[in-house]
Amino acid sequence: MGIINVTPDSFYDGGRTTILRDVIAQAEKMMRHGATFLDIGGYSSRPGSTHISEEEELSRVVPTIEALSKEFPEAYLSIDTFRSKVALNAIAAGAGLVNDISGGSLDDGMFTTVAKLGVPYILMHLKGTPQSMNTHAQYQNITKEVLYYFSEKIAKARAAGINDIIADPGFGFSKTPEHNFELLQHLELFKSLETPYLVGISRKSTIYKTLNTSPEEALNGTTVLNTVALLKGASILRVHDVKEAVECVTLLHAMNNTD
Repeated sequence: MGIINVTPDSFYDGGRTTILRDVIAQAEKMMRHGATFLDIGGYSSRPGSTHISEEEELSRVVPTIEALSKEFPEAYLSIDTFRSKVALNAIAAGAGLVNDISGGSLDDGMFTTVAKLGVPYILMHLKGTPQSMNTHAQYQNITKEVLYYFSEKIAKARAAGINDIIADPGFGFSKTPEHNFELLQHLELFKSLETPYLVGISRKSTIYKTLNTSPEEALNGTTVLNTVALLKGASILRVHDVKEAVECVTLLHAMNNTD
């Protein structure tokens, strides 16, 4: 899943793809490198990000999705939003998947909207909001607590009528680097949810702070942790760098198919 941020303040690529021709160029590169999904987000969810209005978010994502849908009809377009109105308009514009960082917690209408739309739903773990999540990074046993969160949320989503659910542990969201490494160490336990699960750890601070580098220098570390995630059962990698992630998938697939 290639990340398309149409925001001026994302932690790694903020401001690089706010012009439509640059978005299309980035998407073309990702598709050429083997992306299956393109995840379009118009609301930055980095820690301490600026809150924007629903109208501003819509003005960023709807024209982008319309253009990408036309240019890349073979791509699965995902809308990265926690707002049901944005999800509704994005699906109408050509998206086919809703990626909600709040797991329905920030909009009471999200589950019913997704159920009516009949599209797959990525349900992520988050405590608080993008603005406050760092203050909520407190757990007794993070793996057990996140698994319990999913058991409750998935049951509610299914009761609302959502059939296709993908779980996302939310690496970096209301979690310290230590929490992220603990979750990654026990990631195979998420198989018990009986849903596919997505890992989005690309170039995040868990990597570059541990290595004492920067987001720009965190590609190798991202590749290492993406490989670990795949070995522990991840079905989707959400990344900035599609070529390298696809290489991870290809090599592990070849290894697993050796007699």
